[in-house]
Amino acid sequence: MKRNSLLLMFLILLFSAGLNQVQSQSTVSFGADLMSRYIWRGLDVGGPSPSIQPSLAYNFTSKNGVHSLSVGAWGAYTFSGTANEEVDLFVSYTLFDMVSLTVTDYFFPGLNTGEKNNYFVYSPDSTGHVFEGMISFNGTKKIPVTLLFAMNFYGNDARKMKNDSVQGDIIMSKYLELGFIHSFNFFDFKAFIGAALDKPDTKFAPLGYYGNKEAGIINIGIKASKEIQITEKFSLPVQCQLITNPMLQKIYFVFGITI
Repeated sequence: MKRNSLLLMFLILLFSAGLNQVQSQSTVSFGADLMSRYIWRGLDVGGPSPSIQPSLAYNFTSKNGVHSLSVGAWGAYTFSGTANEEVDLFVSYTLFDMVSLTVTDYFFPGLNTGEKNNYFVYSPDSTGHVFEGMISFNGTKKIPVTLLFAMNFYGNDARKMKNDSVQGDIIMSKYLELGFIHSFNFFDFKAFIGAALDKPDTKFAPLGYYGNKEAGIINIGIKASKEIQITEKFSLPVQCQLITNPMLQKIYFVFGITI
């Protein structure tokens, strides 16, 4: 309960910081990505099937454009009945369109079992939710580099084990990603490399939160994206990614559209 209270206080402070700066603009955005595969941080979390990924957000922007706050939901559903599902809630605050602070509540209805598959269970030992805090530098034209650091701080994370083989505290799994971005005449390009920073207790829990056996590189790839003009008022964003996970010795080639 103490951790839940701290989380609630943090979210309230984050909301307040953003709302105090809002002077004029607020919008609702919604849509969906249709991806040939759902690959996340080097992991195939959607199974061998296309994935439809809906999103809905309420966005606030200050009059001078310095501050923005987004509160919303994101999901992923594959066409295979046995594959993973996902429903996430998030709140994200961005400063100068460069630095973002994000808290995400991940929940996987198709992956959790037993009590952990009950959405409204939040107790630390039986919840299926994973709460993550993330800070990111989004890059600029003068500094075409992105940097992301994410850490799980509550919930269904990989756990440490005590000497008597009893589960201990969560590992607080951490992920670090470095990227390079560049805009060409007809498309945007990004190259990225990401690493899991924690080594699991292989004696009792052979795999970490990111399917890793040790700390190391799990996500290397390139991404190209562009907008295809359909009519004067409508364009179709498309993307293509080549991704490899050296630790799991996997490679993926993914195509997606946004509607």
